[in-house]
Amino acid sequence: MSDSDDIQNIHKRYSFTLINPASFYVSLIFSIVTAAIISTLVILNYLQSGEILFTIPIVIAILLVTQYTDSRFTKHKEYSKSLHMSLFGNVLWLITVVGGIVGAFIVSKELSLFYVAVGMYIFSSFRIGIMTTTLGISLKKSCVLCFIQPLAMFFVMVPMDMWPILYDVQSLVFGIIFLAVACFWSYLTNRSGLPVIKSTHKLLQAYLQSVSHNDPRDMESIILETSKSSNITTSQIRFYTNDEKNDFRMVLPDIHPGPFNPVGGSDIPNQIYKTMNSSAMVMHSVSDHSLNLPSQQDVQTYLDGLSQSSVSTKGLMCTEPVTAQMNKARVVGIRLDKSAVLLLSLSPHGMEDVPLYIKTEIEQIAKNRNFESVLVVDSHNAMGGKISQEDSQDLITAAKNALEILVAKTSFPLRYGYANSTSMNIETGDLAGGGIGMLCLAFDQKKYFLCWADANNMENGVREKIVAYLQNNGYNLVEMFTSDTHFTTMGVRNRNGYYQLGIVTKPEKLADWCLSIAKKAEKNIASGQFEILENKSKVRVMGSGIFEHLSVALDNSLKMTQGFMIGCVGIFLLSIFL
Repeated sequence: MSDSDDIQNIHKRYSFTLINPASFYVSLIFSIVTAAIISTLVILNYLQSGEILFTIPIVIAILLVTQYTDSRFTKHKEYSKSLHMSLFGNVLWLITVVGGIVGAFIVSKELSLFYVAVGMYIFSSFRIGIMTTTLGISLKKSCVLCFIQPLAMFFVMVPMDMWPILYDVQSLVFGIIFLAVACFWSYLTNRSGLPVIKSTHKLLQAYLQSVSHNDPRDMESIILETSKSSNITTSQIRFYTNDEKNDFRMVLPDIHPGPFNPVGGSDIPNQIYKTMNSSAMVMHSVSDHSLNLPSQQDVQTYLDGLSQSSVSTKGLMCTEPVTAQMNKARVVGIRLDKSAVLLLSLSPHGMEDVPLYIKTEIEQIAKNRNFESVLVVDSHNAMGGKISQEDSQDLITAAKNALEILVAKTSFPLRYGYANSTSMNIETGDLAGGGIGMLCLAFDQKKYFLCWADANNMENGVREKIVAYLQNNGYNLVEMFTSDTHFTTMGVRNRNGYYQLGIVTKPEKLADWCLSIAKKAEKNIASGQFEILENKSKVRVMGSGIFEHLSVALDNSLKMTQGFMIGCVGIFLLSIFL
């Protein structure tokens, strides 16, 4: 499986974390309601006596006290997680109680507290699983703590003279089976990532800690165990005026944003943007998640190294942008003396990250046409899957055509203007700190615009709507591209695990913002020159292996869980109809 496939697989498994309610208030309220329903059903159907108005308030009080008590034993004293655990556990107990009523009706036998007792054991078993996987409690301690809430609620609901049902042979046998299954499942799933992932449970806990508390330390320490040092190249095209007041940079780092906020280099485009005095477009290189920076320390090391960039070439001339289209593939190109910038896109059809072999072939084509260098940019401006062989070849052909046009294209003195959204105070879930930037290239009476957004990809068709809107207002936007930041993963609860540009903010609003920024860039047009800078930094990167191991660990855990769930359902049905 490729690195891209592993990432897609991890994103699919990510959707299972969306089961928890978004707010702990939801879990609190529904756990109270569920406990009240359980108490009512037990008193009216199983006991056929008792004071509902007296019992239910006590059960709820016990529930609230034990929920808080549970939170004191969790690794990070998290009240919200104890509430989620309580809600789902009580729901399982409710299902068991209702199942007992339905089962007794079907087989025409008298209701027995056996079903209530079995439900208590199932609740306790579920708590073992949650405590060991997500709450960071050891298996031994979980086996003791698992009984606190369900047993306390049972003692309040059921009269003392009926408590012996808990150690009745039949109840005890099923209870021991469920508890043993929970312990065995916990032990096996924790080892599902061996030998590379030493504890799958710790990995899950670190992930939850990073996304729910903005604390990446545990996750970064796990990732660093398999990270490796690598030499990373960063290219910059610096546009500047003689007075150096209008300094702007197009930055192409050979690192990949990610893996997810706030871990490692998830916000690296914005970090680079701020390092460049908020006057830059940090473009997406042809790279994948194996080139993620694994920790905040590595991010800082990388940023510090950017100041040591060396100038490889300087110039005063630039060509008009050209666009080469081949079926779905589109390549926008600009020539700066003997260097070229190519922006690759399949929008509005979309694709995953551009694979490295496409860049390698394009670089060879450029070399054969006497270009000193070519900067290949993944525009990352539409959602899609793994790129097909046909689309790959079309991108290469379109790049070749663009380079051949650029070779013969007339060069003009460089005149440019830049503006960004900093003064607009834009805050939206699908844009990161870098906001939106606009570069205007002016040639005689013609002006061309390139738009950059610090976002994680774009909703399909949004780019086309923005281009059309600006075109209708007299502004030629030749391309719009994103940084592929992973900052927009923070607090996101969808299957992608991030907000792509245009999914939160309406395209009409985005287009209006872009038009305003384009007008500012147009006003800032000045004559200037350019220089191309190169930098090499030695930093740690995640490497491709970590995603394969994470994907395998998740798959193994899921398969085990599915098997155990099928077995538990069978045992549950047996307990009802036995």
